[in-house]
Amino acid sequence: MSRSVSIPPIAILARPYTQAVRPLSSRCKALYLGFSTRRQSSTSTLLVRDDLIQLTVSVPKTHDCLRSRQEDGEAYHGARAHAEKIAGLDTRRQSSPFQKQASRQYSTSARKPNFEQLQHDLLTRQIPITYDYLNPTPSHLLNVSLADIFAAPTTTSAPDAIPATRPALVLPQTNTPTPLTLPPAHHIIYFPPAIPAALLLPDGTDPLQSPGPPFNRRMWAGGSLRVNPARPLLLNGARAACIELIHDVIIKGREGEEKIFVGIERRVGLCSMDGAEEDETSLRHRLGAFRPKDTTSSSAVSIADDDFGESSVIERRNIVFMRSAPPGSNSGPASPAKVLPPPTSTPDFSHTFIPDERLLFRYSALTWNAHAIHLDSAFVREVEGHRSLLVHGPLSFTLLVTALRRHLAMQRVEGTGKASKDEQEVVERVEYRNLAPLYAGEKMRVCGRKTGEGKWEVWAETLEGGVAVRSVVRMAKAAGTEEAKYGDLEMLGFGD
Repeated sequence: MSRSVSIPPIAILARPYTQAVRPLSSRCKALYLGFSTRRQSSTSTLLVRDDLIQLTVSVPKTHDCLRSRQEDGEAYHGARAHAEKIAGLDTRRQSSPFQKQASRQYSTSARKPNFEQLQHDLLTRQIPITYDYLNPTPSHLLNVSLADIFAAPTTTSAPDAIPATRPALVLPQTNTPTPLTLPPAHHIIYFPPAIPAALLLPDGTDPLQSPGPPFNRRMWAGGSLRVNPARPLLLNGARAACIELIHDVIIKGREGEEKIFVGIERRVGLCSMDGAEEDETSLRHRLGAFRPKDTTSSSAVSIADDDFGESSVIERRNIVFMRSAPPGSNSGPASPAKVLPPPTSTPDFSHTFIPDERLLFRYSALTWNAHAIHLDSAFVREVEGHRSLLVHGPLSFTLLVTALRRHLAMQRVEGTGKASKDEQEVVERVEYRNLAPLYAGEKMRVCGRKTGEGKWEVWAETLEGGVAVRSVVRMAKAAGTEEAKYGDLEMLGFGD
């Protein structure tokens, strides 16, 4: 069949009529042009008129469109610029620092990637500061999404039971004398990257930390979280900033199978309290997120790891970028994942549940995350080679932290823990690694055991019984009144 679409020149995102650029898949065209087609691919032509670009697309049915989505990114930026040039547009107004950096070609079929240049470019990349207002709505919606999993049990003998009646899921107020404190790991759903959909990569991810083609696939390998007890983030509507920089870049693997490990540091803190506009340089230095002059090494440490500056949260993300899978390599059934045995000691607590597609969709929406591995079943199976949608790396981290805090809160309510009601433990530091995939619709078991004073080992087990996520959590003593300010525990039925 054939289809003609007339669109403004600013929106043209398919290739022009030139043989220098590989034809885009119709799946990619469909996403860019705004109409839906799933199993089609072919060529396109471009006609320029006074104020419109008319694109005619012929779409005979095939089944190779999903796999070519990764390759479409390599042709996308050049095709767009060429089309706008033909139309006489000013392409400079459409560019941005991170768009230029993400579209840079580090590899072609004729030469090897220049890893030294790639490291330098990533370490010197200036990522825009992201601002947000700390109102309770996003945190409240995450609490609502997790309520079925973590609500207080009706009896201690049935730890996974859902109560017949639960606390009312009411949005908290901000204009109270004691506003709620942002729970650990909830900062992830704030500060979404302000990137238009047209600038996302073909798999739905943002280009801010991407090394560019051919390293088009990414995996959340783990990270860490440190909370500054002296500067809690209150859900009172205050304006806050998230400053992100690429902390280090490490290349591993033999030639042709390299993986790029990108370490990202994110510092979150309040903006100027007096309402005055603060320049970005001053803000970066105040929160401790500035670069040294030496960027020749594989790391660009900002300041001492334990120096918060005026930051309230310091988060580390470790993202692995891999080459696109060769065509046809994922056409068969997915090979079984490697099973990593869990600790042999008996856990102090465990909690079993099933993360479903609705939870993944809600978490993707809350984090502004369009990565297809969490949303598109066909993409996951045919391009990535997995059997089902993957649970987000930060979501699994959030589930582990919430499970531990739920266990400690239950001990306080029942009086079975070591700490009294007036002496609570709050999360101070978390380090975690994602070791194996967790899938939507499959049972997941979160376990934890105390390994020392204020120290816990918490892990997630897969359906097969292997460890998928492993973490070490360090707690700190806090007064009882502070913990009561966390809205997630109150919503789950553990508030005082």
